Amino acid sequence: MSVEAPTSMSADITTRIEVAHRESGMPTPLVGMLLFIASEVMFFGGLFAAYFNARAGFVGEWGPPSPAPELEILPIALPLTVILLTSSLTMQLGVWAIRRGDQGAMRFWTAITLLLGISFVAGQLYDYSTLGFGISDGVFGTVFYTLTGFHGAHVFGGTVGLTILLARATQGQFSARNHVAVEAISIYWHFVDVVWIALFTTLYFLR
Repeated sequence: MSVEAPTSMSADITTRIEVAHRESGMPTPLVGMLLFIASEVMFFGGLFAAYFNARAGFVGEWGPPSPAPELEILPIALPLTVILLTSSLTMQLGVWAIRRGDQGAMRFWTAITLLLGISFVAGQLYDYSTLGFGISDGVFGTVFYTLTGFHGAHVFGGTVGLTILLARATQGQFSARNHVAVEAISIYWHFVDVVWIALFTTLYFLR
């Protein structure tokens, strides 16, 4: 007994230290998401650099080719911006809810965010059908569809992540102590929102 007790106590202390170490550091999924976001920042940074380089070297009036000399801002693009900004808010409300342990509110706000994300993708596809020019119609058309298309693909990817998140939430897999996946998806969704603000400002106001 005199030998086993110290050994058991030592093992218990070691376990507690290992648990405390894991809890004090950033969870691996969050680290992975932040690294992924860093790579995406460089990716979109390259796309924006290509846009401004094409604009600087363009001879003539920069913008959509005829018969669409002006991009319509209010009918579609502005509502899309409002939708995405709202979805960022609802996503954060879901995060705050699960931090409190409120699974019902988390599922509700995640579902609303998913619906808003789907609405954005559908609205962007409709916007494409009304612009009057395609990706092969001049330099502006190429960079416009490349930028917005890649962003739309990222929003679609986010809706897939939200769908999985909602499916897991309906099974009660998240709690106040276990919601790393919710935090990771929220970081991604906020990033997509910030990229759209930059795109909207660049394509509709700074051109």
